[in-house]
Amino acid sequence: MFNPFRHRRSSSSSGDDDPFDLAENYYGPKNAPISKMGRVRTFSVFETKPRNQIFDFAEDAIKEQSSSASTSPSPTPFAESLSEDNEPRPSEAVFGRKPSIVPIYADDSSTESINSIGHPVKPKAIHHFRRSSVDDSYLRPKKFYISNVEATLDELLHNEDTDRNCQITIEDTGPKVLRLGTANSNGFNQAAIRGTYMLSNLLQELTIAQRFGRKEMILDEQRLNENPVARMKRLISTQFWKSLTRQITAENIVDMARDTKIKETYVDQHGVLHEDAESHRIYVPYNRKDQYDYYMSIKESRQDVFFDVQYLPEVIDSVYIRSINKKPGLLALASSPDPKDPKKMINQPYVVPGGRFNELYGWDSYMETIGLLTDVTPKDQEHLRLARGMTENFIYEIHHYGKILNANRSYYLGRSQPPFLTDMALRVFDKTVEVDPGRKVEALDFLKRATVAAVKEYKTIWCAKPRLDEKSGLSCYHPDGLGVPPETESSHFNAVLKPYAEKYKISQDEFIEKYNAEIIKEPELDEYFLHDRAVRESGHDTTYRLEGRCAYLATVDLNALLYKYENDIAFIIQNHFGGKLECNGEIEEPEVWVARAIKRVERVNKYLWNEEDSMYYDYDIKKETQCKYESATAFWPLWSKLAIQEQADKLVKNSLDKFEEFGGLVAGTLKSRGDVNLSRPSRQWDYPYGWAPQQILAWIGLCNYGYDGIARRLAYRWLYMMTRAFVDYNGVVVEKYNVTEGAVPHKVDAEYGNQGLDFKGVATEGFGWVNASYLFGLTLMNLHAKRCLGTLTPPNVFLMNMHPVQREYFS
Repeated sequence: MFNPFRHRRSSSSSGDDDPFDLAENYYGPKNAPISKMGRVRTFSVFETKPRNQIFDFAEDAIKEQSSSASTSPSPTPFAESLSEDNEPRPSEAVFGRKPSIVPIYADDSSTESINSIGHPVKPKAIHHFRRSSVDDSYLRPKKFYISNVEATLDELLHNEDTDRNCQITIEDTGPKVLRLGTANSNGFNQAAIRGTYMLSNLLQELTIAQRFGRKEMILDEQRLNENPVARMKRLISTQFWKSLTRQITAENIVDMARDTKIKETYVDQHGVLHEDAESHRIYVPYNRKDQYDYYMSIKESRQDVFFDVQYLPEVIDSVYIRSINKKPGLLALASSPDPKDPKKMINQPYVVPGGRFNELYGWDSYMETIGLLTDVTPKDQEHLRLARGMTENFIYEIHHYGKILNANRSYYLGRSQPPFLTDMALRVFDKTVEVDPGRKVEALDFLKRATVAAVKEYKTIWCAKPRLDEKSGLSCYHPDGLGVPPETESSHFNAVLKPYAEKYKISQDEFIEKYNAEIIKEPELDEYFLHDRAVRESGHDTTYRLEGRCAYLATVDLNALLYKYENDIAFIIQNHFGGKLECNGEIEEPEVWVARAIKRVERVNKYLWNEEDSMYYDYDIKKETQCKYESATAFWPLWSKLAIQEQADKLVKNSLDKFEEFGGLVAGTLKSRGDVNLSRPSRQWDYPYGWAPQQILAWIGLCNYGYDGIARRLAYRWLYMMTRAFVDYNGVVVEKYNVTEGAVPHKVDAEYGNQGLDFKGVATEGFGWVNASYLFGLTLMNLHAKRCLGTLTPPNVFLMNMHPVQREYFS
């Protein structure tokens, strides 16, 4: 008969429940070690023991108990120390409550018990026993009982976090050995947790448990010694994406609209003046009254904060954008009426990059989509929903703001980013039809709207003035904008602006005011900021490849992407819409787009391809010459299939080795970057740094031309570097890496440092496109490679010592 007051029991092995369950479930109420009567849950006394302790007889426990009884104020009869299975169990009344974690400084047996004053128990007699099966329960992973999460966390940090940064890494000099109490002994018997990796995982699990409000916990050993590849993949899929997901709601809109980059002075609804304060504002397209009314209703309900709702004008130009520099705000994204309440709006979800980047970003979202779609199944389509949401938001941005924005903040209204919409939409469409064929009609409508938006973006942004160079027929990054970009750090342009402030004998702030208002005119400074904005639009901010000339460069990357647009649009119209599609009042036919693609190939070969160097270079439209800066963007024509096979062969044979480093592809070569010094500092998109999008696009591009083995080799290098940093540095996943051999990869000494490092105890989000690169890269690995990644086999060792049959798979 079911007894609701009966204690739940658990074996010391980890096999009873899923040891890798979601944090919400694993640390939820159902796994709390507390019964309904509020008492500590009891456990089987079956204990994992080394072979010389398999047979522990009752008399051993009696002797131990009697020898220590004199120190106990009230000895407990032996019967009270028996479990419900009548097996011996140490009595707390005799021995006292044991701490859940005990440091050890000698290499003792990992399962040796410790007595009440912390001294090892004398070894018991060795008994002969029959050889056990390898699946015997004493070989199974343990469960640990931690009676005080906060105290255990404090003690762990005190013993092991010697540099006091709330992380446990290979740079800490603690003993790297600690003991946890086993669950079936209520924490009395101890087992060792050893090494940086397991201790850092323990720190992470304790931190998560504490954030879920747990005072005590049962912890599976498998969560501490989990294969690092499996752990990293699991955390990205189940935790990091969730932490990076945003969706505007009535409850969070005020916080999401808060701008941390620009301070403003305003008078709130109560007439109170606020100076240098953070603003809470959202801008809505002029023709979206439904959204405006919805946000106004939220404003009226929030009297505790000044939440400003503003319409945007129909024409958004650089003059208008400059006029709201001191009135920053979030830009509305795609939404539709709530079927249950038409006055409310449901906004499309999206994934943010992470760190200080907390908005919907342009090409980051495409890379994130590639990662999100790797684990979509008919039963689990949540990540497909996120990928679809980001694509819907891009369609909205093109329709209402004229372009896919750098990010959805008011100061980005004049600036786009590398265009990936057509491939993004096709991937979402194909995955939707694959996992849910019944949604094909609805998916076709989505694909149609995405294609119409892409055609508009192509014609009005990338192939129109000022981004189109009519003489070469190629396109450049060339955003609109006036004055000093307001979103940068206050000191970012100090070195540039100082001579001008001195020239006019005024303060720098006063010079900015007069320059922005065009009271002071400085054409050279205008051109500097034009190129600065163009670098940011390119997504490669910053690099010596683009510095001081970006707006005048027909870049390899942009023109390869536009070729992909031309081919994709032709393909979509021909294969999904019967050869004709109405787009923005015109009928589009595939033949026209194929002709555009052919023309672009001719122009790229004429201006960007260098036969002698076997390399694609950028082209300076002002100087009418190639800029021979060697950049990993040279592989983008392989991703878009713009190159012919012969060009791909030459690029791989003669130029790949310029970029292949220990940890993958470097963004640019050392030769092109040149020396760095105090007056010429490192730039983050230059040597020695590598970036996830450069890896992903190169892998796909190499596979397009039959170089699958090289793609796998490069992917292994990147994944190894990420996994090594993850293991050695407390689960870190960052924005970019130093890919050169011997470097600490996540420590980047460049102008913006690195995003993803600022966490205490546990990393909760990683970084968007790096998360994606790991998941996508694993799809290129076979079982052998995954196992070698899990054992942290360095790339050179892995590649050198494999079987000849395997070697072909990676060459």
